[in-house]
Amino acid sequence: MNRDDTGSAGGGCRTCRHQPECPSAGAPDHDAARVVAAHPAQGWSLLCNGVIVFDDLGELLPDGRVLAPPSVVLAA
Repeated sequence: MNRDDTGSAGGGCRTCRHQPECPSAGAPDHDAARVVAAHPAQGWSLLCNGVIVFDDLGELLPDGRVLAPPSVVLAA
């Protein structure tokens, strides 16, 4: 696959044809990339930048790193 998964925050994926271009997998706003394959029955979606987002909001980055879902703090 020909995409920018170097983690640079400056550009989107090389194969992205969206305007504006999707943010790269290493960008702070990488979740803003467009969904290119959705599998709701399985609980995940593939974004244009190669990030896999799970229904619990956990993420798998193209370089293999895992981002855990955000913690929820319940008020007592």
